[in-house]
Amino acid sequence: MSGKIQQIYIVSSKRGQPEQLETAYLEAGKGIKGDRYHTNASAWIADGRSAPENQISLIDADSIDAFLASNPSEKQLSYGDFRRSIITRGLNLNQLVGKDFFIGDVRCRGTELCEPCSFLAQTVHSAVLPLLINRGGLRAIVLENGMVKPGDCVTSTDD
Repeated sequence: MSGKIQQIYIVSSKRGQPEQLETAYLEAGKGIKGDRYHTNASAWIADGRSAPENQISLIDADSIDAFLASNPSEKQLSYGDFRRSIITRGLNLNQLVGKDFFIGDVRCRGTELCEPCSFLAQTVHSAVLPLLINRGGLRAIVLENGMVKPGDCVTSTDD
């Protein structure tokens, strides 16, 4: 099972605007450098606590495309508006829950589905909550440091 990275985004502060990146540094135990989840994980570790298991999030572009095709919006939406860190294509992310996988050469582990939230329903479309349940992406932890970029493969270690 494999797919490719389409786009990469970070959000530097809660409720901040997504920023698209050409390359991203994934840091083990923390997430994408510059992203608010990386900052949060760093603070937790500095306090002697374990980092949360929501260091990065992924969503497949096909899920977004299908949602947008059936739920037109008055505003022009981008993949970044769906507030996931890494947009993939051609990959069933649900199958990676509890499994290790690679984003480029960076080893990660899927921790849980990343279900849509009320903030996403307010900022994107009210139909996000019912229609993206079980299709809203994957939360993961970063196990190894490394750089990733659009075009890199995302592959299961089961391959």
